[in-house]
Amino acid sequence: MSTLQKTNYESSTHKHAGQSTSWGPLNFDENPSPYLVPQSSEFPVPEDMTVALIGPDEKRRAAAVRAIADCAVIAVREFPSYPTDREDAARLLEQQFDVIIIDLDSDPEPALELVESIGGQGASTVMVYSANPDPELLVRCMRAGAREFLAVPVAPVAMAEALVRAAARRPAARARKTGKLLVFMGAKGGVGVTSVACNFAVALAQEPDQKTLLIDLDLPLGDAALNLGIVSEFSTVNALQAVDRLDAAFLSKLLVKHSSGVYVLAAPGKFPHFDPPVEAIEKLLLVARQEFDNVVVDVGSRLDLPGTALFSEASKIYLVTQAGIPELRNANRLINQFFSAGNPKLEIVLNRHESRTLGVAEEHITKALTRPVQWKIPNDHALVRKMQINATPLVLGDSTMAKLIRQMAQAITPQQPTAPLKKGKKGFSLFG
Repeated sequence: MSTLQKTNYESSTHKHAGQSTSWGPLNFDENPSPYLVPQSSEFPVPEDMTVALIGPDEKRRAAAVRAIADCAVIAVREFPSYPTDREDAARLLEQQFDVIIIDLDSDPEPALELVESIGGQGASTVMVYSANPDPELLVRCMRAGAREFLAVPVAPVAMAEALVRAAARRPAARARKTGKLLVFMGAKGGVGVTSVACNFAVALAQEPDQKTLLIDLDLPLGDAALNLGIVSEFSTVNALQAVDRLDAAFLSKLLVKHSSGVYVLAAPGKFPHFDPPVEAIEKLLLVARQEFDNVVVDVGSRLDLPGTALFSEASKIYLVTQAGIPELRNANRLINQFFSAGNPKLEIVLNRHESRTLGVAEEHITKALTRPVQWKIPNDHALVRKMQINATPLVLGDSTMAKLIRQMAQAITPQQPTAPLKKGKKGFSLFG
């Protein structure tokens, strides 16, 4: 068991802006709280800033979240208790958050010890909030490493000014833009999620200056590597089991580079007896997005990941379905359950589409999905079968399917001109 898995955090349920959110242990928790994205901002706080808010008192924590929401559009993550393993938690907090805000009043001594542990790391700005204006406490906080002392109730203006100062102190490495997160999920098994995701990733890799990684999270039986004709010594499970030492260097050793230029983190070749915790998946995505311009994730038809940061932080979520009654029914249920009306992140991909058959009418498809279909990939069974047999991405050809998937990729990077197709032998290279 990793040190992260040994760190115990309490879990609770919190409602914010009418949305029920389940919080979990920070180990880095079994069920971590998702990021909350406020609606507007009039303050010069970078939108890519991330904030951790730590405190057992739910009312004070919610008030701090509201103060942030009133002044900035940034990612906020709540943790409802202090960590038991402060040094390990401090290291991970510093890796993942620009600002860490800690409640002093629930239990001042462990709170101050946590401030000191994080303050010693140096890269994140530590703030504290308290209703106690005692000067001695203020001095202790400053000596422990806190850069801001916020009086409760926290005024939005005071919070905004503190965040602006934190943004100015943020190291340049922290301020760099993270890569796009592009998630593919299926309304039902067998709708072609992996084929679409693989070819989409290859198409993105053809674009200039678009370093692209494909992660197979369709555990335990994902077959992205099989689709691309590559063999990998390591897998997604290796990354998730070693989350406590997962960094860019470690991740690079697990990847295979396909001849098309796309990097792949494959699913395991054998059936693993491993249920990855959500925090491990989030750490993997964090590291991957710091190294790649695009991170394409194939989750298959898994239903345990919507509601996590995988979906809340995604640039686009592609729901792949077909025009059959079971597929449309499942797609309707997924949309109603996990995606609010008009969610701009969600795009529908109607795979194996046949417009001239006597199947479901277009208007019935739109009605079932409660929204228009953005992408219609034509049915070409022979071409797909050839791709599977030869393990050659069809997007490298000139078929109608290939052109459509390339259009999907180009929509992600509209400023980029289309690059010449890179044709070559299929193959792989470890650590390349």
